[in-house]
Amino acid sequence: MYDLVTFGEAMIRLSPPDFKRLEQTTTLDLNIGGAELNVAVGVSRLGMKSAWVSRLPDNPLGRMVANKAREFGVDVSPVIWQKEGRTGLYFLEFGATPRPTSVVYDRANSSFSKIQPGEVDWEEILQSTSCLHLTGITPAVSKSSAAVTLEALQKAKASGCRVSLDLNYRAKLWSPEEAHLTLAPMMDLVDILITTKGDSRTILGIEAENDEALAKSLLDKYPIEMVAVSYREGDTVWQCLFSAIAVNREKTYTTRTYNIDIVDQVGRGDSFAAGFLYGVIGENDLQMGLDYGVAFAALKHSFPGDFNWCTKDEVEALLAGPKPGVHR
Repeated sequence: MYDLVTFGEAMIRLSPPDFKRLEQTTTLDLNIGGAELNVAVGVSRLGMKSAWVSRLPDNPLGRMVANKAREFGVDVSPVIWQKEGRTGLYFLEFGATPRPTSVVYDRANSSFSKIQPGEVDWEEILQSTSCLHLTGITPAVSKSSAAVTLEALQKAKASGCRVSLDLNYRAKLWSPEEAHLTLAPMMDLVDILITTKGDSRTILGIEAENDEALAKSLLDKYPIEMVAVSYREGDTVWQCLFSAIAVNREKTYTTRTYNIDIVDQVGRGDSFAAGFLYGVIGENDLQMGLDYGVAFAALKHSFPGDFNWCTKDEVEALLAGPKPGVHR
């Protein structure tokens, strides 16, 4: 039915322009975003068939979110619609060194936070689906969303659908202890793990001297097929180096490092996940997944908003070699 199904909350993002603080601005730029929807959008841009499972209020704001997903070719037919409720918001305040970019959430009591086990027909949605992608953000939203996350994992494994998990720790949503108690038991149901050194340490309590050693430690501890570890280096808000490695039970894979000028870094990890899953799920090629993931993430930095607007052709052109200047 689908190449990839994702499950999670999307929110309306409101950002002051021109590096203003929330308390000083008189206008706000509006975008739609959420880690799992960002991934569904990303793989759709690369040519895969994707669907997004969520819960939205049947009002103009909920319909705005769904319409934006449809615009990118994401199937939103699995979305659960509620007559009452609210869409979560988040406010993004862009910083400049030494002031960091920061986020303020206004997502408490959202329609999604009240989702319950049994509401989603996972058997129908996952029938003939290649992969279910989840993140550590979804179970952090509420106890009931954590229960539905576990339900989704169990239904996916029962149906033979592969499971991808991006740990994606959010300190403003829960503590390391809460994250560990919830996510660590789920690891036995995961096939593809996407993480960083920081998230692995915070959530799973696993540390290593380098990314390859970390990935091998995770493979030793959990029955997963492969691990992708991304990393960012840089002392400024608006420039960084970005790359990743991937390790399965036979081999370690590496790719190039990109020196990036940042327009908007939100959605970087989701673009990496989308590109990685495109190669692994869509093409059954782990090296291709790693190359696409890092290139797709690098290009994401050049667009404002959570979504990645680049095309597959642009990814392949970057992989062939960057060509700076004006393309005429």
